[in-house]
Amino acid sequence: MRKLTAELFGTFVLVFAGTGAIIINEVSHGTVSHVGISLTFGLVVLALVYALGDVSGAHLNPAVTLGFFLARRFEARLILPYVLSQCAGALLASVLLRLLFPENGTLGATLPAGAPFQSFVLEVVLTLMLMFVILAVSTGAKEKGMMAGVAVGAVITLEALFAGPICGASMNPARSLAPALVSGNLGNLWVYLTAPFLGAVLSVPVFFYIHDRPDRTKSPARDG
Repeated sequence: MRKLTAELFGTFVLVFAGTGAIIINEVSHGTVSHVGISLTFGLVVLALVYALGDVSGAHLNPAVTLGFFLARRFEARLILPYVLSQCAGALLASVLLRLLFPENGTLGATLPAGAPFQSFVLEVVLTLMLMFVILAVSTGAKEKGMMAGVAVGAVITLEALFAGPICGASMNPARSLAPALVSGNLGNLWVYLTAPFLGAVLSVPVFFYIHDRPDRTKSPARDG
């Protein structure tokens, strides 16, 4: 239960801070800025990796949980509880933001700026990059180590900086699901519920090909 609570709380903090930055940027007429929003997402993940990494692994993302499982670093029996906890935390954050900003129309939902397929491809590639970095800096199913948080936070900031204006740079189904449900912006939600999972799946063979062999240093029973 501590792991599930950590995932719920961590995803709540991620969505509250990240989508909150988007909302406050709109309310304040651009005071936060696109750069500020990108840094908010990267910095909050950086902090959460260090705060929760040794408890739950600080996945905070259903696609990351799936990626760890496919990489043989996570137990199958924990996938659904982790995903449900992450979605619950994200929904709590969006509900709270709705109470704080009742007039906001999107609550920081990820919406394609162009064609949905364009955003789909971007989200696949972005999540592949993110999952690759996470696998490279993690031990088992846990992101920890002196530079793990910096690496993961940096790649999220980087991707949000250059791709955010087009696709929203979600890379996280829970992060996109919650504000879409609470605000009612469901039109292109399929992009953000499918592309990150596909990107995470593709990242695993790419990682193992480049790094030569799977990480067998820990058994799934101890990593979950």
